[in-house]
Amino acid sequence: MRLVTLTTLLFGLLAALGATPEPERAAGTDGQVWLVELDGPLGPATADLILRSIEDAEEAGGRALVIRMDTPGGLDKSMRAVVKGILAAEVPVITYVAPDGARAASAGTYIAFASHIAAMAPATNIGSSTPVSMGAPPPTPGGAPEEAPEGDGDDAPARRPEQSADAMTRKVINDAVAYLQSLAELRGRNVEWAEETVRYGANLRASEALEKNVIDHIAPDLPTLLSRIDGTSVTVGSRTVTLDVANAGVRRVETDWRHDLLAVITDPTIAYGLLIFGIYGLILEFYSPGMVFPAVIGVICLLLGAYGLQMLPINYAGLALILVGIALMVAEVFTPTLGIMGFAGAVAFVLGSLMLMDTEAPGYQVPLLVVGAFAAVTAGLTLFAIGAAVRARQQKQVAGEEGMIGRTAEAMEDFSETGWVWAFGERWKASTDAPVKKGQKVRITSIEGLTLIVTGE
Repeated sequence: MRLVTLTTLLFGLLAALGATPEPERAAGTDGQVWLVELDGPLGPATADLILRSIEDAEEAGGRALVIRMDTPGGLDKSMRAVVKGILAAEVPVITYVAPDGARAASAGTYIAFASHIAAMAPATNIGSSTPVSMGAPPPTPGGAPEEAPEGDGDDAPARRPEQSADAMTRKVINDAVAYLQSLAELRGRNVEWAEETVRYGANLRASEALEKNVIDHIAPDLPTLLSRIDGTSVTVGSRTVTLDVANAGVRRVETDWRHDLLAVITDPTIAYGLLIFGIYGLILEFYSPGMVFPAVIGVICLLLGAYGLQMLPINYAGLALILVGIALMVAEVFTPTLGIMGFAGAVAFVLGSLMLMDTEAPGYQVPLLVVGAFAAVTAGLTLFAIGAAVRARQQKQVAGEEGMIGRTAEAMEDFSETGWVWAFGERWKASTDAPVKKGQKVRITSIEGLTLIVTGE
């Protein structure tokens, strides 16, 4: 008991004096290294899978989590969510650009810089981190394109591509530069190159990235990587952890229904289609009240489409144009204007569809073919409805007195002035100027009150 008390006092004294204890080994209660794949553009579904994998690995006491990456980039919002998750993780996160031929472009570079360990397979590359929404650097006043700086640090030329760009472009690029440099500084990586890859889209192959201190290791496969980083000390939160992963088992994270559903409804084409189908369903229900089915399907599609779009970077002006376009085409059906409102609606619909996605990230654009198909279908339905309305106006009235005149009836008895006839499924009193025989067909010429004026055929 006394020994325990003395030991406690000793550790308390060391802590008070600022003594540094021995690094904690990341043994993990489940003794496994978790592996999650980032294959393709980074979007809400993949970001959600990575963040949930980090949380699950922490709860299970995993030794580390590996993000095996092959991505052309993705959405800024999703990238920042993943970076925040890595920085707040209580388990070491390792980014591994693999297999051979893979890349960590744009958003992938930020994730690699944020990770505790960054590694690449031999035939891979990293970089090209200029915000894609900015497009290519603008030309200089003289017409010649700007060039990336030669050399490092103070030897670099003073000119920069964004000097001739507008203020918003400069703000976005400067924000991205500072963000990536802060990650590089936190993990002890190349701060100067972090600026180059954002401002000039610089890119490095694996050997160059290792030489320039952009990554920590090159490994041909995951077991080799785990063997090489075994015993490495990393800072996880406020702790210093020594990796113990050489002989650890690998637990691969499999996608679940939540990821699959999110991946489907956050696909721009699917979300766009769900939104349009939802609007169609509601319009059909308003046009024919009481059908119920179109309204139910329409509401479900509309909610799913809205949920998917709110997770994507959309242009609300484009969304408003789509809604206005559909409203104009529907209005053309009820108040025909010789196609003026319908044409304006179709134009607004197409322009809004093209403007809908407020990003140029790969894989997050609505294809022109899809936009054209929906525009053609919507315009076709509008023209069909207009044609049906015109034909209905040209048809003879089939209800009321006007609809009864000219129709035929059958005499139920012999009569010369008044009698009874069968017409429209009912027994009617009839009047005639000429004798009528039972069973004879007569034609209705007019109606006086509840009496049909008929004449023999």
